[in-house]
Amino acid sequence: MPLDWISRHALSVWALLLVAALLGADVAWRRAVRRREGLDPAARAFLRPTTAMVVIVAMLVIATAIAVEVREQAGLTVFDASLAADLRANLPLPVLRAIAWVTHTGDPVVVGVATGVVFLALLLRRHVRLAITWIATLVGTAAINSALKGWFQRERPLHDHGFIVEHSYSFPSGHASGSMVFYGMLAYVLLVLCPPRWHRVIVIAAVAMITVVGISRILLQVHYFSDVMAGYATGLAWVTLCVGSAEYLRLREGRQART
Repeated sequence: MPLDWISRHALSVWALLLVAALLGADVAWRRAVRRREGLDPAARAFLRPTTAMVVIVAMLVIATAIAVEVREQAGLTVFDASLAADLRANLPLPVLRAIAWVTHTGDPVVVGVATGVVFLALLLRRHVRLAITWIATLVGTAAINSALKGWFQRERPLHDHGFIVEHSYSFPSGHASGSMVFYGMLAYVLLVLCPPRWHRVIVIAAVAMITVVGISRILLQVHYFSDVMAGYATGLAWVTLCVGSAEYLRLREGRQART
């Protein structure tokens, strides 16, 4: 598919990606619910160890492959540059202004404040283990992303719209990884605490936010395509590791309480 066509229909492509992500999340959630039906409550994990390991390994492989391409300035970086240039030429300023508002839902300040609020709320409700898992997961992803940016030191795409100004390095996208971890972990916390009738909505909402924030960075030309994909991959690997560990401890405590 020509990059010029993608850039001219960027909003439609964005919408299709969002719909595909939501449909995929809904199908995956319904399958997970069916798999958990009839199980002992102490064994009803939101994330099974085998699934967690598969996701972690797959995401690390994807992230490594992207990193190698970026480090060696291979074919993926040519695609990155061409797509960014076409988006810069074809996206009108009013559209970019609107997308800039959307992308702020993944800003470090917004995520940081929300992280602190959720952490305090969990402590006040005496969900200490969940609070520790929450804060460790969010602090961990910030450290991982900062280390990777410092290692690769990739410059950001050129843009002149002025709606978003970033001074850090580009690879991987902190908004993509941050939204994956923040909204993914928030979904897990809500799944643990909320009644089952809300679970489907929680999962779909989390997937929607992750998709919207990450892709908005490409459309705004503050990140390359590969930056966002690598951010998604590293973020998903980390949040899967943290959720998988939390589920193991939660279920172990449940089994001990029943014996």
